[in-house]
Amino acid sequence: MTLPPIDRPGTVRELDRVPSLMALYAKALTPDPADVARLGARILPDALRPKQRTATIDDRHRSLPDVALKVRGVTANPQGLREYQNLLGFPRTEDLPAGYVHVLAFPVAMAVMAAPDFPLPLAGMVHLENRVDVDRTLTVGETFTVTAWASNLSGHLKGTRVDLIVEVSDPEGVVWRGVSTYLAKGTYTHGRGNDTGAAREFTPPLPTGSWSLGAGIGREYAAVSGDRNPIHLSALTAKAFGFPRAIAHGMYTAARALADARPLHGERYSWTVEFAKPVLLPEKVAVAITPHNAGGASYVGWNSKTGKLHFSGEISPL
Repeated sequence: MTLPPIDRPGTVRELDRVPSLMALYAKALTPDPADVARLGARILPDALRPKQRTATIDDRHRSLPDVALKVRGVTANPQGLREYQNLLGFPRTEDLPAGYVHVLAFPVAMAVMAAPDFPLPLAGMVHLENRVDVDRTLTVGETFTVTAWASNLSGHLKGTRVDLIVEVSDPEGVVWRGVSTYLAKGTYTHGRGNDTGAAREFTPPLPTGSWSLGAGIGREYAAVSGDRNPIHLSALTAKAFGFPRAIAHGMYTAARALADARPLHGERYSWTVEFAKPVLLPEKVAVAITPHNAGGASYVGWNSKTGKLHFSGEISPL
């Protein structure tokens, strides 16, 4: 059994290897000067755009490229897997946790966002939510194919939303699919959407556990994931992007919750997370995991001092 197919772009471009995240971040943080003028026009609200703007520029930045990127022959590094398992709290087995598959596939999605024809600026993207569907557990030694593309460009009160879809396939079909939803704050390609972005009311439940996250957890996760986004590495680099201190990776918190709830899901499951307030490091995060009668669980994490919600999600059987 494999995951059901979904619509893909009409064109697939193959890469000879998984791209380097360091190179992609360097490109995002040092854009080509020729892009700066175009970016200036794209980040203005529609009401402030010059009325004489050309249809060519407008059309080019209001659509996603109809192309998917594919990398064959992807496999897990056993040492990298051990380091990830140790940091996140997964047992040391040959199985690849769903979050580690995300780590392996993420650079291909980043390459989609870093492409010249991608209509949103990569730097400053905010991760709003994530969904992963797992058909079966991948293991060390398996070779698989990663395919990634962008979809569902839409307006948001604070900018523009977009989904990055990643599929991991074996010879039988798709066995893992991730959909990451991002927000390009201040970039309005589709006007202001109806999403208010308002925080939902949250009353902390009785915690089932707590995490004491040190100031260096962003660097530790970067070492095992390759995701060295400056907002996670130090207070100095985070301040350049408007954060008072370094923030924890969203997928670190989601994957750690998945590790805590690991006994509550089976072989085939869906794992979702919605991100609220970022975790400013260092911080103590309270966590509650609630089992479901039909299998799976819901989970939530919040600041143990202020009660502010950080993330929430579900793990459900497929």
